[in-house]
Amino acid sequence: MNAAAKSAAISIVAIAFTACGLACTNKKQASAQKLSPDEVPHDVMSSINNRFPGADVTSIEKENEHGNVVYDFELKQSGRKYEADVKDDGTIMEIEKQVDRAAVPDAVTRAVSEKYPGATVQEVMEVNKVSGKTETPDHYEVTLKTSGGTNKEVNVSMDGQVSEEAGESAEKK
Repeated sequence: MNAAAKSAAISIVAIAFTACGLACTNKKQASAQKLSPDEVPHDVMSSINNRFPGADVTSIEKENEHGNVVYDFELKQSGRKYEADVKDDGTIMEIEKQVDRAAVPDAVTRAVSEKYPGATVQEVMEVNKVSGKTETPDHYEVTLKTSGGTNKEVNVSMDGQVSEEAGESAEKK
C-alpha cells in the first residue's frame, strides 16, 4: 500500500470513529432531556403536585426506559430530598426518600461497612415501589466515597444484600 492509500485509509478510519462518537453522544443526550415544569405534560405535573404539595422541583429529566417515556423528578419538601419516576400518563412508579443515617436499618449499614471499609456515606435514599397510593420500600441507594476517593452508588436490599453498584455516579445526586 502506497503512502497516499495509507493516508486515505487512516482518514476513513478517523471519520468513522468521529461519526460513531458523535452518534453515541447524541444518542446519550437524546435519552435524558432536561425540562422545565412548564414543558411537562399536565397529568405528570398533577401527579407530582398531588403527591408532593408545595414541593420545590429542582430537576426534571425526560427519559426513555425500556421503550416507555419516564419523567425523573428531583424535589425538596420540608427540607427532605425526594426523587420520583412518573410515566407519561401520570402514574408514579417509584419514589426515593432521603433517609437520616440513624434511621437506616443495621443490616444495610453493616453490609456497606463490610463491603467498603473506610468509606464515607454521603447520602441514603429509601427506594419505594408505588402501586396506586401504596408505597412499598424495595431497597436503599447508598451514595458513598470509598477510602480510595472513588464515588459509588450502591443498592442494598432491605435485608442488607448488596445487589448492584455503579462507580463514579455520586455526582448525579
